Amino acid sequence: MADLTQKDSIRLPETAFEIAEHLGFSKQKNANWAWLELAGSVLSFYVVDRHERLNGLLRWFYNDLGFCPREAYYSAEAADLGKCLTSKQGNSTTLATVLMLLAKQLDLKLELLLLPGHTVLCSRIDDEVRYIDPLTGAELTKHQLHVFVRGELGNGAKFKPSYLKPASIKRIISRMLHEMKAGCIVGHSFEPAMECCNLLLQWHSDDLNLNRERAFIAQQLGCISVATADLTHFVENSPHDPVIELVKMQLKELKEEVETFH
Repeated sequence: MADLTQKDSIRLPETAFEIAEHLGFSKQKNANWAWLELAGSVLSFYVVDRHERLNGLLRWFYNDLGFCPREAYYSAEAADLGKCLTSKQGNSTTLATVLMLLAKQLDLKLELLLLPGHTVLCSRIDDEVRYIDPLTGAELTKHQLHVFVRGELGNGAKFKPSYLKPASIKRIISRMLHEMKAGCIVGHSFEPAMECCNLLLQWHSDDLNLNRERAFIAQQLGCISVATADLTHFVENSPHDPVIELVKMQLKELKEEVETFH
């Protein structure tokens, strides 16, 4: 498994394939074959006009190949880039990433915008900016982008200019890891969920919410000392957090539990 702290080795799709296999999900070899096949096939859409090139790519991707949202949308499988390539089903992040990579093969730049709860593609050709929903290929207005944000954060949520900032590869893979972790928790697969937290903490060691999440997961696995250590770290480093009293109560309860060793 590549060390996620080595920034130079972070590449798409390779790093995402490695992580998924490391977590016990899709096989790196199968994912790579699926990617190479698509990357070769897409070259037939290389026409001179870049607008036509993009439209051809979108028609091929959704209509001919049939890429679409996975029915179990919030599952770990939907957030696994390799599984998205082999099954042609994913969530907004994995579908957007596949499209971004295929566009690159056609010398087109598609950027990922990581809105709260939804990933969107942005195309800039000449002076024309297009926002594309990776679940359907449909074009979106800025108002619709705001609707996604309000749907996730509540009706009063403002649309921040930072939402339109293109995501780096590191941020994209972090988003996938967060979504795989959430899918594992929903599916009660706590061991890979714990490993997702460990990998994320390599990159985001100052994200105290990850310590809280890992404490919850560790508790499900019966690793009470790990959970206690994470919650203690949260309390010591985030004394003014709105949930601090709740965390202190959790910590008190944990200390009364008996450690189960695996």
